[in-house]
Amino acid sequence: MPLDAMDERSDEELLALYAAGDAAAARALTLRLVPGVFAHASRLLSDATEAEDVAQEAMLKLWRIAPDWRAGEARITTWLYRVTANLCIDRIRRRRGSPLDDAPEVADEAPSAEARMLSGDRAAALHAALADLPERQRQAVVLRHLEGLGNPEIARIMDIGPRAVESLVARGKRALEERLLGRRADLGYTDDRS
Repeated sequence: MPLDAMDERSDEELLALYAAGDAAAARALTLRLVPGVFAHASRLLSDATEAEDVAQEAMLKLWRIAPDWRAGEARITTWLYRVTANLCIDRIRRRRGSPLDDAPEVADEAPSAEARMLSGDRAAALHAALADLPERQRQAVVLRHLEGLGNPEIARIMDIGPRAVESLVARGKRALEERLLGRRADLGYTDDRS
């Protein structure tokens, strides 16, 4: 249905058509309602960006309730302005409740570039040291410390006894420590064994 034909329809008719899947009705109702909702939000918030967000959120709420809209109980514009006012009040309360000056500092969870480089260097050094281990020691260390498996499970995988696993892991760890000990400083480790 052309948009100009939609101009003749009421808000409730357009909402019912939208609920039935008519995209043209949604466009017509959006063009009709959004300017007023935006203006209302702008007056309440004094911030155009936030007003745009509120207008969008209010319209989304309207689209969600469209299938359940009960004609004749309330005007759509009345309902929509009430929703807009409530959304604005929520935003104003959040502003007052946690001013930026009083907001706690949030730690940046992302590692720094230096930390990422060190991490990459450490991983490369570990892989190089692992590659130097005898095959059985390397397998036992990887299964235990990188895969997180327990000794009985490693024993079944390697077809050896649990004590042999303990021995291989212990010898592998000592060999890794010896290979990596001379690189502690350039890998960013301090004397406190960090």
